[in-house]
Amino acid sequence: MHMNRNMAKFNFPIVALTLIAMAGLYGCASLTTQNTESLLSAAGFGAHTPSTPKQIALFNRMVPYRIERRVRATGVYYTYADKNNNLVYIGSESEYQRYKQLAQQQSIAQQQIEVSSIVEQGTVYNSPIF
Repeated sequence: MHMNRNMAKFNFPIVALTLIAMAGLYGCASLTTQNTESLLSAAGFGAHTPSTPKQIALFNRMVPYRIERRVRATGVYYTYADKNNNLVYIGSESEYQRYKQLAQQQSIAQQQIEVSSIVEQGTVYNSPIF
């Protein structure tokens, strides 16, 4: 089947938008453990090693690699259990909001990089051969 240049130019924006949408969904789902921990630290979460029997018991009940919201008499806290390194990241509401902001900024930056790559590939594809 033969596709003319006008058809290729017409489909390029649709393909680009589809790829951007897919990349955004993939980016949200693919934050690696190390990346998440870096963002948590940058947001002000503290890394703690459980040391008392009570802390170890709580740590063992935590869902690994997921941020969990915890309400205590002293306030709302967010925790993240890194089971491989035996660490718990603990942050307040403001640190959690900062984490979300950093994660969103990182996602936007990644999408911009991907869009630039798509545009560059499109430019190369549409450039004259001679």
